[in-house]
Amino acid sequence: MFEENNIQKKYVNMADVNFMTMSQSRDPDTSGSSIKHADIMSLLFFAYRDFVGRPDEILASMNFGRAHHRVIHFVNLNPGLRVSDLLDILKITKQSLSRVLKQLLDEGYIEQRPGPVDRRERLLFMTDRGRELAARLAESQAARIDKALNAISPEKRETICRFLTEMVDESERQGLQVVIK
Repeated sequence: MFEENNIQKKYVNMADVNFMTMSQSRDPDTSGSSIKHADIMSLLFFAYRDFVGRPDEILASMNFGRAHHRVIHFVNLNPGLRVSDLLDILKITKQSLSRVLKQLLDEGYIEQRPGPVDRRERLLFMTDRGRELAARLAESQAARIDKALNAISPEKRETICRFLTEMVDESERQGLQVVIK
């Protein structure tokens, strides 16, 4: 499926170095397709590595990590998101979110407001500074997505969205409509 000279050499760890060896170990083909599970798994790993690469660099320079990126992403897309809903989206503990959220609040990227009806609710909003960071983090990712989508037909774009949706646990798919607008 891959030709070595089509892969830009970005060795991050031994999994990257051993890529060609790994893709040669084929799983049994039960669907009649020439696409193998190992190839798809490898593609997902490499796509994710490159997708988060530039944002990781930006975040690292600020002493932030991927957890910060996820919080920024979902709060930016959903102004007024309740902390409890963010916990459900990210599937992390309150303790894990607390550390990350505290940093983003303390450094002025996110602000927290009480709910209009239930003052105990904590609603999250991006500050101007936070929106600027969210845009900066999304810039390279949007460009990468645009480049990939421009290389395929509109029909195949729908197939990609369907495939990614099917990768999400079935019990979580209905909730995607709330998060993905």
